[in-house]
Amino acid sequence: MDENLKRYIELIPKAELHVHVEGTFEPERIFEIAQRNNVPLKYNSVEDLRKAYKFNNLQDFLDIYYGAAKVLLHEQDFYDLTMDYLRKAHANNVVHTEVFFDPQTHTTRGVSFVTVINGITRAMDDAKTEVGVSSKLIMCFLRHLSEKSAMETLESALLHKDKIIAIGLDSSENGHPPSKFFNVFNRVREEGFFVVAHAGEEGPAEYIWEAIDLLEAVRIDHGVSSVDDPGLIEELRDREIPLTVCPLSNLKLKVVENLENIPVKMFLEKGIRVTLNSDDPSYFGGYVNNNYLQTAEALNLSRNDIYTLAKNSFLASFITEKERDVFLEKLLDFENSFI
Repeated sequence: MDENLKRYIELIPKAELHVHVEGTFEPERIFEIAQRNNVPLKYNSVEDLRKAYKFNNLQDFLDIYYGAAKVLLHEQDFYDLTMDYLRKAHANNVVHTEVFFDPQTHTTRGVSFVTVINGITRAMDDAKTEVGVSSKLIMCFLRHLSEKSAMETLESALLHKDKIIAIGLDSSENGHPPSKFFNVFNRVREEGFFVVAHAGEEGPAEYIWEAIDLLEAVRIDHGVSSVDDPGLIEELRDREIPLTVCPLSNLKLKVVENLENIPVKMFLEKGIRVTLNSDDPSYFGGYVNNNYLQTAEALNLSRNDIYTLAKNSFLASFITEKERDVFLEKLLDFENSFI
């Protein structure tokens, strides 16, 4: 890759819209918190844990992901986890991020909703002051659990409504279509939250249709299987529904055989509001800049493509128009001054 383009990618201000805070849990921090909380791990060392990061599919990854999350017990644990990510985001010139968290991963283990959300949001507040990263919080329901469990989680979330900007759907996709959660998302919208949903990662294009038509999702997380349905591509373009694509995740989980198969270039050419994101960067080998760099190299993306992806990230964000204007001006200033 041209060194100038590499530097451009690394320095351009960007937003990250698809990152799971539990998926930013680095092995060193896992071991540190496990020791602090006296929680035994099945791995003897950081190296042994890293060696286990060989996934054949989404479920292989989730098994390790949920296992690591078991060491998170106290508010300080969630604070440390979140602050680690926000500092890395800053180092990647992320100026705004919208972070997923999965409360059911923790409440099913007896950790209170309050403990989880207070640790995360305290770090978000501190990071705004410390490194200047703006952030919003998105709660996700685990789709392998029941709609009843999701509804109970929503009830807990309503006590913290001011801390959550949107509600989404994640975890094992196959066999758990968005329609399974039709009723709870009706309630989510009634309560005034934005709706997002993981769809079209391992699941079919039909799941994306369900997410936008039944759940009324205004942003689709992943969405790569939309390439199988030309009518869906037109719908996403016409309704300006953004896709939060995660290239290294798709590669690591064998959604695609290689990065040349990631349909980012096609999405750009079709006028889809596509963005690049890291998903679970600790497990998938790269934070957001690595996703930009490796995708740009694999698809021969131009400087204009990178600018469009960064611009899309702000256009797709759940921020006020005033905030958006500030970020877009920052982006334009960067473009005009970059040599």
